[in-house]
Amino acid sequence: MRYDPATLARRLVDLLSEKQASDIVLLDISPVATFADYFLIATGDSKRQIEAILAALEEELDREDLVPVGREGEPESGWVLLDLGDIVIHIFGPEERSYYDLEGLWHRARPVVRVQ
Repeated sequence: MRYDPATLARRLVDLLSEKQASDIVLLDISPVATFADYFLIATGDSKRQIEAILAALEEELDREDLVPVGREGEPESGWVLLDLGDIVIHIFGPEERSYYDLEGLWHRARPVVRVQ
């Protein structure tokens, strides 16, 4: 079954918020990129929180019968990426989030949702 990327992305924003992720941003990158429609970016304050966020995401995707196209990084590194095709999810530690500055890099993308 095909999912609606916008609806799923907003549901995942809610899930990240429930798991106490901070500075959650959903960017519509479709006007400036061809490889995906959305970046979902969030911060976990510790390795343990990143693990919990990742576990919740994987559980939700499993419930939806969605298998990520790819996964990069580990909670220990301070960055994990889940590639769903239309949605690319980035979970960062605070220092890694600041260092990689995806919002700055993709400044031409349109912010859809921001949860502080």
